[in-house]
Amino acid sequence: MRSFIFDMDGTLFQTDKILERLLNDTFDWLKTLSLWNTDTPINKYREIMGVPLPKVWEELLPNHSLEIREDANAYFQKRLIHNIENGNGALYPNVEKLFTHLKREGNAIYIASNGLAAYLAAIVAFYRLDQWVTETFSIQQVPSLDKGELVRTIIEKYEIESGTVVGDRLSDIYAAKTNNLTAIGCRFDFAQEEELAQANFVIEDLADLINLLPLLPT
Repeated sequence: MRSFIFDMDGTLFQTDKILERLLNDTFDWLKTLSLWNTDTPINKYREIMGVPLPKVWEELLPNHSLEIREDANAYFQKRLIHNIENGNGALYPNVEKLFTHLKREGNAIYIASNGLAAYLAAIVAFYRLDQWVTETFSIQQVPSLDKGELVRTIIEKYEIESGTVVGDRLSDIYAAKTNNLTAIGCRFDFAQEEELAQANFVIEDLADLINLLPLLPT
């Protein structure tokens, strides 16, 4: 049995479908509080997409207090979950096809994400991912906010001896490499070529992973 650990944002869930609207909502809200007076930093968010949210808000609001960053994050998360529950997001093409194939072949599927637990739970529930996914892990579960440590938590809990991490950013590739797992990079919306170059394999579509299965360790 193989074990596959998937990232969520930019790998399974098309965050960009609702990203711009929700960021605009959040920064418009900050404007009403006289805490922001320029354009929404959409491009900056895209650059750092994939890092834990506390670090995101440090980058987007570098001159604001921790309290304001936490308030902005709470507002953003509330709007994010509301949109997911109302069907405004989307999975990437072929998630269900891939997961169905992996499960049919007897593989184990996990999710390891830098997203917060409530956000991940909303996606899993709306798209019924738990019919395939053994367990979803949030970065909140490790104080270090290090994805490598989060993946190690999965390895230790489920006694995984070999496996594959699938994701779109360097944090996913790093998490695989530091735990001696295979890294598959996804050339999707937020991916960066210099990061993908460090992966063992790169795919353009999740269905491509099916063809890679014979090349992956068992």
